[in-house]
Amino acid sequence: MHVPVLLAEALEGLEVKADGIYLDGTFGRGGHAREVLKRLGPEGRLLLMDRDPQAIATAMAEFGGDARVRIRHGSFAELADWPETQAGLDGVLFDLGVSSPQLDDPARGFSFQGDGPLDMRMDPSRGASVAQWLAEADEREIADVLWRFGEEKLSRRIARAIVAQRAAAPLATTGELAALVAKAIGYRERGKHPATRTFQALRIHINDEMGALERGLEGALARLSPGGRLVVISFHSLEDRVVKRFIRGTQSQPPVRRGLPPVTVEPWALAAIGKAQFAGEAELSVNPRARSAVLRVAEKRR
Repeated sequence: MHVPVLLAEALEGLEVKADGIYLDGTFGRGGHAREVLKRLGPEGRLLLMDRDPQAIATAMAEFGGDARVRIRHGSFAELADWPETQAGLDGVLFDLGVSSPQLDDPARGFSFQGDGPLDMRMDPSRGASVAQWLAEADEREIADVLWRFGEEKLSRRIARAIVAQRAAAPLATTGELAALVAKAIGYRERGKHPATRTFQALRIHINDEMGALERGLEGALARLSPGGRLVVISFHSLEDRVVKRFIRGTQSQPPVRRGLPPVTVEPWALAAIGKAQFAGEAELSVNPRARSAVLRVAEKRR
């Protein structure tokens, strides 16, 4: 059973109004969306997006007949292009990363817990799989991805082992990749499989998750109405860093030319609401995957 992460905190952050328009950019299996819909009246609207066709099928089966709901197959990176968002949004929710149903299905290739095809695409109908990318990428590129998106200190060693292995036979399954990484690293961290960072890095890269996040945040800012709320749940420091910096709106001060007054910079359009929130012990006891979750809330001011 899918358990939505930080559900109460997300709903509190959104401040759902009965007649508001809200977008869930990562429908997953609908845990957050169901609760938002419960709080909407007849005039409210809930817009649902997901890259995963299976998630969209679930959304259509459960919510397709509800006049308050609109559903779109696609990445939240494209939310500003959806005509349904042009009227303005009162809230946007992103629950980042891989969903539990994706992680638990060996056929999707996201996890080394069960052997399956080395895929990892959130939308299996688009782009190359991890297996295809690893069969063609050069050693330096593989190492760079493992370092940038997995912070894997032994990225070069792992990349070298991947390239050596594919000379005999390309990697095709999650089990093969996990075993290769474990052998290349040669030791196991307490409580963590040696391939954890490698799998994370490859998944982020093959789905362009960081690029999609940046475009999605820009799209959310463009479509949120003044007073609208942005709620983002992230699961690793790379994501959270992007979200935090975007909310803070760190901008370089324009250069001051001699003899001219300093340039006035407009205040950024988002303001953080409260501090970062984490799952409590009660939630962790029933959903250990919430341990790494971080929730941030911001409000559009202008």
